[in-house]
Amino acid sequence: MNKLKILSVNISEQKGTIKKSVESIELTATGVSNDAHAGKWHRQVSLLGTESIAKFEAKAGRKINFGEFAENITTEGFLLYKMHPLDRIKNDEICLEVTQIGKHCHGDGCAIYREVGNCVMPKEGIFARVLKGGNLKAGDTLEYYPKIYKAMILTLSDRASEGEYEDRSGVRIKEILEKHADESGILIAVNRIVIPDDAGMLTFHLQQAGEEHVDFIFTTGGTGIGPRDITPETVKPLLDKEIPGIMELIRIKYGQEKPNALLSRSVAGLMGSSLIYTLPGSVKAVNEYMEEILKTLNHLVYMQYGLDVH
Repeated sequence: MNKLKILSVNISEQKGTIKKSVESIELTATGVSNDAHAGKWHRQVSLLGTESIAKFEAKAGRKINFGEFAENITTEGFLLYKMHPLDRIKNDEICLEVTQIGKHCHGDGCAIYREVGNCVMPKEGIFARVLKGGNLKAGDTLEYYPKIYKAMILTLSDRASEGEYEDRSGVRIKEILEKHADESGILIAVNRIVIPDDAGMLTFHLQQAGEEHVDFIFTTGGTGIGPRDITPETVKPLLDKEIPGIMELIRIKYGQEKPNALLSRSVAGLMGSSLIYTLPGSVKAVNEYMEEILKTLNHLVYMQYGLDVH
């Protein structure tokens, strides 16, 4: 794991002002005690790496003191801005969850900008919320744990489950997901399963995925109106919240030129903490659906976890 050494801990009584180094800080459910940024929101704690500060010092031609960019915690050992929302930073006592990378710069409206002349926080500082509180001081260490998203792909096909032909649509979803993860810089573990067009088996695997807190569930097959097409009506009763707009857009977008696309009964929604998407069984349809789904996937995750990331 990547270790972060704590170089300084800092607080300020007002937002938008330089923070002063203190001997230690107390992290609570609302952030840093006695700090202006504490509260019931997603940016309770700010962190900035000395690696970022050093770059600004070279440009500014002067020494930058810890806390001068209003960071609560000054670190060394890892490029913080390479992290992603929902990653975690922790030790045996403390656990912080990353909620935002960078922020909007207020320019002349910020005391830091007026005093220092610029600010590195909007690009390279990160923000976190406290999952587990405790005391933190200079010299302590934290370890970085990137979030590993879990995905399950369920292919529904009587013939593929019996080995009569190869599952190509499930394989294609896996390829697209892994490419998306690589391009986004996130980690994802994919489990692919082939089952018959059986409502009982589908329900079993969905409920099991929910118990295991799988982040993304994709089904492929069974969205038509044939006698063995049972996916949408099996999935819908399990959803806590349906997200109809995604599938409606896909049907309209492709149905304008190919009316048969309008016949898909695909649904999307949230089951517990799992996002579920039911896709048709062809590789071509998978390509079309995944292209649209991935446009909102990250934002849906952030909404789900209460992160105001724009």
